[in-house]
Amino acid sequence: AALSSRAADQAMASNDNDTTAPVRLVTEQSLRGIAARAFHASPADAIFDPRTGRTWGRGDWDLNPEMLADFSVMPPPRPAAVLVPIVARDDGLTLLLTQRTEQLATHAGQIAFPGGKVEESDATPIAAALREAEEEIGLTSGHVDPLGFLDSYRTGTGFLISPVVAIVRPGFTLVPDTSEVADVFEVPLSFLLDDRNHQRHSREWRGRERHYFAMPYGERYIWGATAGMIRNLHDRIWSGFGP
Repeated sequence: AALSSRAADQAMASNDNDTTAPVRLVTEQSLRGIAARAFHASPADAIFDPRTGRTWGRGDWDLNPEMLADFSVMPPPRPAAVLVPIVARDDGLTLLLTQRTEQLATHAGQIAFPGGKVEESDATPIAAALREAEEEIGLTSGHVDPLGFLDSYRTGTGFLISPVVAIVRPGFTLVPDTSEVADVFEVPLSFLLDDRNHQRHSREWRGRERHYFAMPYGERYIWGATAGMIRNLHDRIWSGFGP
């Protein structure tokens, strides 16, 4: 579906912070310290909804609180896990993302983290995220050092995603599954941690106006659940900085 053309909504900043403030540098060393303070040791549903008596993590409803009423009558969400791979490049940290092929039945062409449904054979969500990363893009676990979890993320399509943040050591060779992945690319983490690059866009979905985060980067349009999880990564990192 086409994006909303409302210029005011497209241009709305995600917060009112000072847009001239420099972004504090996050290094591998500082990220590891932040992870110990601010990431979850296990999947965490962090938000309680008093109307339904249920607990949710972050989700598509962050900018659409009316969706909580939908969730309260939907079947239990299906568990999924994604890898949030932060590559420790010599010239700075980057976030590795995929672009899905146009032939997929759902979310065709969208930008995503490597990941998918948690299978019965997966011992943990971390195991699921690592398995999916190897299946989708050929990233082997020997290059991946998991640091912890972001808040779980509930999607309007019926999944509860456990995002596993990890440091990825360079030297890996990627072999994308071309039936699922059209491209793999990296975005500087400093770009994604800058509030000035977080936008709120909207579109019509299932007969209602839906709002979501978007982080356009060059020709890449990062949006939806992926951008929502990046927003949570942003919040967790800045909350975990020590004095």
